[in-house]
Amino acid sequence: MHTAPNSVLASRTFDSPRRFPWCDPPAGVTLTHDDVHVWRVALEVHEGVVRQLEARLAADEQLRADRFRFAQDRRRFVVRRGVLRAVLGWYLGTRPERLRFECNRHGKPSLAGQTGVRPIRFNLAHSADLAVIAVTHGREVGVDVERLDARVDSLEIAERFFSPREAAALRGRSPSAQTRAFFHCWTRKEAYLKARGMGVTWPLDRVEVSVSPGRAALLNVCDDPAELSRWSVRDLNPEPGYVGALVVESFARDPRRPLGSCDTVRPSFSSSPWILAE
Repeated sequence: MHTAPNSVLASRTFDSPRRFPWCDPPAGVTLTHDDVHVWRVALEVHEGVVRQLEARLAADEQLRADRFRFAQDRRRFVVRRGVLRAVLGWYLGTRPERLRFECNRHGKPSLAGQTGVRPIRFNLAHSADLAVIAVTHGREVGVDVERLDARVDSLEIAERFFSPREAAALRGRSPSAQTRAFFHCWTRKEAYLKARGMGVTWPLDRVEVSVSPGRAALLNVCDDPAELSRWSVRDLNPEPGYVGALVVESFARDPRRPLGSCDTVRPSFSSSPWILAE
């Protein structure tokens, strides 16, 4: 059990949705093999916090930060990478600046140099001024978040890139309901593909997910039907105006139990950190 990192300070207080009760974390929290911890991060923070986080970045991360054209984009990148290092360093009992990362051929990052049977796995997503980080022990995980945007032509995008069944499920909804359903569908797909380490290199219509809010599910995967029992899907509602999804590899402690049962999804959320009460 560790004391939660206290160096990540939010410049705003989150307005927590009623359907997803976020609260302050306890003094200490342990990531067990059955847990999935999810942290939410406010990317608009005080300049002093930005400088503190930037000092933890590796040289390649600082070079990436310097490539951003706009100061706001650069600042948000620094914060999400700095907080990622703080969170992972906290779990590993390691100084954040000592962490090293490597990527698979599709670009999914992982921690380098882990030798345990169940290494720390993580995934990061961001949209506008909000980021989410999912962390597990030994299970692949993917997360996505999007800010709702009514200007997006959701039906046109769905008809071009989603499966026929998903596109049909969007038709006939009111504009506001269609926008929300579209982004739920999008984040569920993205989280699944990120969990598999593939990103959007895979055609979006080859994986089907549910569309309706509050009913997260993986419905069909064209290349491997066994995938349906391998993954657990859950919606995240980080704050009003955003939707998100979490996909985690199922894990059974008892080998007699089916792989498809996911014991505990216990997200912790932060920009301090914050933990989900269950």
